[in-house]
Amino acid sequence: MTDPITCPECEGRKGQRLGELFLACRFCGGLGWVGGRNEPAERGECPPPAGPPPVWEHRVWQEPAVAAALLCRYCLGSRQVTTMNEEARTMTMAACPECAA
Repeated sequence: MTDPITCPECEGRKGQRLGELFLACRFCGGLGWVGGRNEPAERGECPPPAGPPPVWEHRVWQEPAVAAALLCRYCLGSRQVTTMNEEARTMTMAACPECAA
């Protein structure tokens, strides 16, 4: 733990105002200072995940009505899946691996 210092992210302003909306600083938690009990390094927060889970693993598929309405989690019944290659700037369509099996 360290002595309290002014937050390096918000510079003690405690956050950012956007019109009538006030967004608290995520680093200091809206206090304007860090250190002591408000030390971000000691909160034990884990890093955010690399990205969202694939669509077919979303919890909405646990709902019986959704699972019954759509035939396939991968292609949503279209029998085709699309892949985007951002580096090559191309889009490829192929037969759905689940429906074709």
